[in-house]
Amino acid sequence: MIEVVAELSRGPVFLAGEALECVVTVTNPLPPTATSASSEALAWASAQIHCQFHASESRVALPPPDSSQPDVQPDSQTVFLPHRGERGQCILSTPPKILFCDLRLDPGESKSYSYSEVLPIEGPPSFRGQSVKYVYKLTIGCQRVNSPITLLRVPLRVLVLTGLQDVRFPQDEAVAPSSPFLEEDEGGKKDSWLAELAGERLMAATSCRSLHLYNISDGRGKVGTFGIFKSVYRLGEDVVRREQSFWVSLQTEERVQPEYQRRRGAGGVPSVSHVTHARHQESCLHTTRTSFSLPIPLSSTPGFCTAIVSLKWRLHFEFVTSREPGLVLLPPVEQPEPATWTGPEQVPVDTFSWDLPIKVLPTSPTLASYAAPGPSTSTITI
Repeated sequence: MIEVVAELSRGPVFLAGEALECVVTVTNPLPPTATSASSEALAWASAQIHCQFHASESRVALPPPDSSQPDVQPDSQTVFLPHRGERGQCILSTPPKILFCDLRLDPGESKSYSYSEVLPIEGPPSFRGQSVKYVYKLTIGCQRVNSPITLLRVPLRVLVLTGLQDVRFPQDEAVAPSSPFLEEDEGGKKDSWLAELAGERLMAATSCRSLHLYNISDGRGKVGTFGIFKSVYRLGEDVVRREQSFWVSLQTEERVQPEYQRRRGAGGVPSVSHVTHARHQESCLHTTRTSFSLPIPLSSTPGFCTAIVSLKWRLHFEFVTSREPGLVLLPPVEQPEPATWTGPEQVPVDTFSWDLPIKVLPTSPTLASYAAPGPSTSTITI
């Protein structure tokens, strides 16, 4: 029996373009006092990052798979296929890397191996929607001699910041200074530089504040004024606004691209779905000004767009207005003598909605890992 443990050194959340580092430890769990005949051996171990795509058949009409390029020995148990047994199709993968070959462990012996790989910057973000799902995993395959391959999967969460695809790592030392007293390899320099650049871009995009006012009206005239200081946010921020009477929801809109939409008559469902992440309701009768705050969950997915689906964020407002502007809803201010006043039992009202698009960007992967912790260690016994 051999125990294989994979541990992500910095948590399960990464920014596309960053280097993922994982320590794989292989142990013979038998006590050292066991006989030498109890030694265990593995023929090899390999690791690979891949992204699985799965689409809802009732919402998305995908083209038929290309039969001219069949999978290589998909049913073989001796070929390393990281996505074997997974739902959907593998749309993105890194080249496999061999961790070791012909490993033999005596009772109580343990050996560790380091795996490092840059997450593809051109891939989609991690997303679990109603129409499609993009799921990232690090898969480690191990095999004994004359035995099937055993797969150990470590779930990952990948955030994508648009615009980093065209940025090149500076080669000039004057552009990318480093301390002569610290030893840092080229990969570590690039990873640190990319994270710093992403942080600067996120700060620049979300720190700009400028008051914009929107006059909200229905068929009978002006209902109120909505004030917004910015429309770009990061995961984990609060959307704070001034407003009149309202019901407001923080929502995402998942929309299937037109060429992949399934027709209603063919048994499909609507190609647009909305998910509410936070909601605020307030009765503001006779209130001149009020405010609200809606937190953006760190576990949610920032807006993105692929060839099949797009995800956008919005503030969805619902207003309730009286049909009779002159209706008395408060007792008279001055009365000649004490009297009992009873408000109207029924008030005819109208409702209407209004949507305000906002932009939600990623946040620091370290912050996302701490706020919404996921499993950083996976174990399997062979």
